[in-house]
Amino acid sequence: MNVAASLLNRARSAPERPALTARGQTWSYGALADRASRLAGGLRATHGLAAGDRVVLCMENRPEFLEALFGCWIGGLVAVPVNAKLHPREVAHIVRDAAAAAVLTSEALVEGIALALREDGSPLPAVVVAGSAGWARLLDAAPAACAQVAATDLAWLFYTSGTTGRPKGAMLSHRNLAFMSLAYAADIEHVSPGDVKLHAAPLSHGSGLYALPHLFAGGHQVVLPGFEPQDVLEAFERHANVTMFAAPTMVTRLVQAAGAQPRAPGLRTLYYGGGPMYVSDLQRALEAFGPRLWQLFGQGESPMTITGLSKADHQGDGGAAHLARLASCGVARTGVEVRVVDESGRDAPHGETGEVVTRSDCMMAGYWNNPTATAAALREGWLWTGDVGALDERGYLTLRDRSKDMIISGGTNIYPREIEEVLLRHPALLECSVVGRPHADWGEEVIAFVVLREGCTVDDPALEALCLEHIARFKRPREYRRVAALPKNNYGKVLKTELRRMLSEGSGHA
Repeated sequence: MNVAASLLNRARSAPERPALTARGQTWSYGALADRASRLAGGLRATHGLAAGDRVVLCMENRPEFLEALFGCWIGGLVAVPVNAKLHPREVAHIVRDAAAAAVLTSEALVEGIALALREDGSPLPAVVVAGSAGWARLLDAAPAACAQVAATDLAWLFYTSGTTGRPKGAMLSHRNLAFMSLAYAADIEHVSPGDVKLHAAPLSHGSGLYALPHLFAGGHQVVLPGFEPQDVLEAFERHANVTMFAAPTMVTRLVQAAGAQPRAPGLRTLYYGGGPMYVSDLQRALEAFGPRLWQLFGQGESPMTITGLSKADHQGDGGAAHLARLASCGVARTGVEVRVVDESGRDAPHGETGEVVTRSDCMMAGYWNNPTATAAALREGWLWTGDVGALDERGYLTLRDRSKDMIISGGTNIYPREIEEVLLRHPALLECSVVGRPHADWGEEVIAFVVLREGCTVDDPALEALCLEHIARFKRPREYRRVAALPKNNYGKVLKTELRRMLSEGSGHA
């Protein structure tokens, strides 16, 4: 059950169909399959890689990423995609932790990665640069036959973003990726040959994962070197039937860039996830792009596939029920079970908060070489996500926060996202993030970091009044700190650990 077989089948049936466009060139399905098969043969023949060896893929968005990804699977190897924006020492940690036999990277990144790998004096893996003579030698090899693998064999080693510590490698099998792709077809959209999957987010993560269902169905991958809103909007004008993944911060930037221009005529589906999407931002996105948004909730441990809020669910009259639905992340995906439980694993009543747990064929086997973390995350066949949420009587899941971000003040649980949603109703605020600060009497007190829109001002009493209008008095922030920008990691997630550090050091004022 090798996931690469679906690509090879598509290449046999329609070798001339366009598969991949990047950097001014287009590769057909036949050419992409041939290059991936030759790369698989080259890795095994030239560098002696054997079935099950890990291969780190660390490069910017470029065509070689996808041929390397499928080349790994055709060769029976394990792909370890890594965000190119990580620090070289972070990349080196992943290389060492995964015991990678090879690193496939780019000219812009190779020097820093090689230097970081030499620091500890360990034996170096093979390092090959995309587009180099060494890469050309791999492609000169005889094409490899597609390796026979078990459905449960490791295919993708996905390292978590590590906002609170060292990243962990979630072990995803060929079955996990096949299930993810089938769930895409069942829930999000049917892909027809020629439909465009636009990649502006890193191929190493959510955008690249959803290249799979599009390639398996004959879709055309159009790869941009990075996220520039105007380039994306131009692609919406140039192509038809376009689907794109965006983190919530990318969606808000697209809305700002779109302004009053026409509503992206070629856009079919803009699916978003990877962080909280606040209702006020979502309403603006719906105004800009219409009912073409699809929200997904997933994790590296269950890639892209836990719950989803469909395009139909995004539509409504703007009333309380509609806004509550927009604040949710939808219902369980096809073939996925979702529960909200207390600390003992008992189901929480509808509307009450607890930890979100899930199980499906998309669930990881565990963390690479980390039995302690695996035992904490996988219990009695369920994945404990670390996210706090509530299910309503119709099965819609509303996330409150990561369990580690919950604030306990005076013995009462306070969920930062609830406060953030209220504050972002104020038109002067561009972004905000709420954290807890230690307090001698109450345990913690609520502090809000806010980023103002350009040219706007707002005083504390106005924000206080807004909070008191919508939430209980004990939840309101005790202090508002204005900052020029919120600290974020390379995936656009706000680093609340950094905000807490700023509080402990007495910094954090613009």
